[in-house]
Amino acid sequence: MEPKDSTNNQGFKGFTNENCPFLPCHSGVKREFNCLFCYCPLIAYDCPGPYEVFTDAQGVTRKDCTACTLPHDGYQASWAFIQKWLAKPVVWNGQPQHERYRRKARLKSEQMPD
Repeated sequence: MEPKDSTNNQGFKGFTNENCPFLPCHSGVKREFNCLFCYCPLIAYDCPGPYEVFTDAQGVTRKDCTACTLPHDGYQASWAFIQKWLAKPVVWNGQPQHERYRRKARLKSEQMPD
């Protein structure tokens, strides 16, 4: 088995599950839909993806990442995004998203054509 950093085969970076009854589960994905991160590994960590905060029935504060396409938009791009943020993970503090990330997400959405 070749190490990931020396192989030319990029298949480990993603796949699209065409048989999934929920596909596409996020709108706005421009490249191949990556299902590898169906359950995002960043759910417990700070990240720049757009999310809302809610309190569940047990009173636990949680992230709602429904609007985030970063782990799904293209095999290469989503792999690089997840790897970057997992390289130095910061545990999410339960607070709403930091304004600098919210501002970037707004700017991106305003630039996208309808």
